[in-house]
Amino acid sequence: MQASHVCKTMDRIPSSKFQCASVRITFCTVVLVLFVSIDTRNYYMACNITYLRYHVTLKKLNHYNTQVLAKKTMAGGGVTKFEVQQNTVSRVPNTNPPFTVGQLKKAIPPHCFQRSLLSSFYYVVCDLSLAFILYIATTYFHLLPHPLSLIAWPIYWVLQGCILTGVWVIAHECGHHAFSKYQWVDDLVGLTLHSALLVPYFSWKISHRRHHSNTGSLDRDEVFVPKSKSNVSWYHKCFNNPLGRAVSLLITLTLGWPLYLAFNVSGRPYNHFASHYHPYAPIYSDRERLLIYVSDVTLLCVTYFLYLVATVRGLVWLVCVYGVPWLIVNGFLVTITYLQHTHSALPHYDSSEWEWLKGALATMDRDYGILNKVFHHITDTHVTHHLFSTMPHYHAMEATNAIKPILGEYYQFDDTPFYKALWREAKECLYVEPDDETSQKGVFWYRNKF
Repeated sequence: MQASHVCKTMDRIPSSKFQCASVRITFCTVVLVLFVSIDTRNYYMACNITYLRYHVTLKKLNHYNTQVLAKKTMAGGGVTKFEVQQNTVSRVPNTNPPFTVGQLKKAIPPHCFQRSLLSSFYYVVCDLSLAFILYIATTYFHLLPHPLSLIAWPIYWVLQGCILTGVWVIAHECGHHAFSKYQWVDDLVGLTLHSALLVPYFSWKISHRRHHSNTGSLDRDEVFVPKSKSNVSWYHKCFNNPLGRAVSLLITLTLGWPLYLAFNVSGRPYNHFASHYHPYAPIYSDRERLLIYVSDVTLLCVTYFLYLVATVRGLVWLVCVYGVPWLIVNGFLVTITYLQHTHSALPHYDSSEWEWLKGALATMDRDYGILNKVFHHITDTHVTHHLFSTMPHYHAMEATNAIKPILGEYYQFDDTPFYKALWREAKECLYVEPDDETSQKGVFWYRNKF
């Protein structure tokens, strides 16, 4: 129904229909709340863990900042605002860790590595049920009074975007073989869920696997590879101001993910055209090309289905119900991955210094509040995920708490609200350079001064 027609006929709709719509939307809301409150015990345990972790981290930060400021004062120099911000989290040690992956694995309860098909499908059903309930609610928006309908749509967009981001994360786990012990089940579920969100499942699975194999490497990592100061483009310098930064973030959050998939924007440089849709792109080997065709054909089928929906229901309807939540999913995806690998405390390594374990530890856990649970803890257990990528998300928090005492200062957590952290990292992390005062020229840190 067109919006103008709704406005003209609104007064002719009996009040009983408004009441009926209100009852149905209220029912959908109650069901939504019931789904969210599932597994309440685990949620409150997660909240308590986050609360304790916050105070432990805060104590560590205060101690570190006190040392930094004291040294600065004793040296007779002033302390700038930038230096205070830069030292809110201590740097990850760039020396070889005093522990091995095997020692970390032994510290984790064995059941954390078990992939339950029933548990994994439970989360799929929950997420898809929530998404369906939200969709059903939209079918009654046209019965609401005009001001309420204007409010209802943005609420739907945000909620649906968050829920579908959780669906995206489950598909991502399928790509890591963390969904079940059956590879064919993982690929079938992952292909279905990712394709529904217009993601080339096998194409991205392959490139993402290489990211996990080369995290933190300036030479071989696949995505969010920082530039050296000499390689920073002129337009990045022009956008190095509040207005330019806001425009850059807006473009990155809305178009960054599609541009990366299509044109390898922000990805590892290749000598030839690299695209996740191109079976003969240099990203892939000969034996992987058939899988790229499978991803492409599946995406074409989904795209054609969306086209048919648009012809029946209208393009505006499709954009409101599917398009805007899809953009929000893309925005959250870019935000999550960017903040996991971008922080002034995280090093990057060239070939002379890089080792897999050092690179895997050069990641940052973040706190997204209630969204940690909605996003299946991909946000606050990312360090563990890089160490043991086949571990299912519903065991990742327990595993993280088990290995943190061993990781010590090699574990990084920043509880800055993600929207503030996004702005801060976009301002402070513009390129990487080695420290002048160190002999480790193969270890690079973020800088922002041109």
